[in-house]
Amino acid sequence: MGHGRWRDEDWASYAAGSVHGLSRSELFASRSMDPHYDPARIHIRESRDSVNNPLSTPIIIGVDVTGSMGVLAEELVVRGLNETFTQLLDRKPVSDPHVMALAIGDAFCDRAPLQATQFEADLRIIEQLRGLWLEGGGGGNDGESYCLAHAFAAWKTSHDAFERRGRKGFLFTVGDEPVLDGVSREQIKRVLGLSSQRGVRGKEIVALARERYEVFHIIVDGTYAARNLDRVRRSWESILPERVIHLRDPSRLADTIVTTIEAVGDAAHGGATTDGGPSILNLPKYSKRFFGFPR
Repeated sequence: MGHGRWRDEDWASYAAGSVHGLSRSELFASRSMDPHYDPARIHIRESRDSVNNPLSTPIIIGVDVTGSMGVLAEELVVRGLNETFTQLLDRKPVSDPHVMALAIGDAFCDRAPLQATQFEADLRIIEQLRGLWLEGGGGGNDGESYCLAHAFAAWKTSHDAFERRGRKGFLFTVGDEPVLDGVSREQIKRVLGLSSQRGVRGKEIVALARERYEVFHIIVDGTYAARNLDRVRRSWESILPERVIHLRDPSRLADTIVTTIEAVGDAAHGGATTDGGPSILNLPKYSKRFFGFPR
């Protein structure tokens, strides 16, 4: 997928009639998971080059939708995706962006711990995002199943950027809780519809996702992180060292994503590496803005 092109005038018309002034429950009307977004029913999600997007770049944005974190999906619909596309097209850190949205929950207790849209390059991503179910679940187990996003990216996506040009896409997970370490064999089968001889640990599945994606996590100051920020940070840095970003203001999500993508490009052109070499998050140009944590 990924045909079409983002246009400001299309967004303005759509938002005026279908977004502005609506409550979260009106923006997200689904009360159960749509089978089209059920990862167990999805064979593969593809980002392919097209006439409109000849040099496509896949960008996956996975947001926590448990409890109060439904605000993240709302932010993407009301403001975030338009700002993300607009800034990507204006600042051009990558070519021809294709965006997929993931809704992330808790695989231990939620009915829909992961939902996935297609890769899209126009308003269809907003329409599909609005079709996701904001279950608002989560449990008292000190974490969410963010690793499902890494597993989906590793096992159920395919993109021309890597297959034709050897270039990685981008995967951002966003939320306020610690990461539940890995995905069990039972969860792989139930949530993703795949058979596996064993489960995978967090470091292992992140490494698989990083073969074709630049992977980051953005911690936002929700109910949990506001009280336990250091605990959240430690859990993430154990599986994704130097790729953790702290964002106090969710309204800056789009700018944070685009600036991170720019940082990856600057690191590549400056001779630094993003795998096995100096972390891009330590580059002086960016580290004082919002990346990482004080030591």
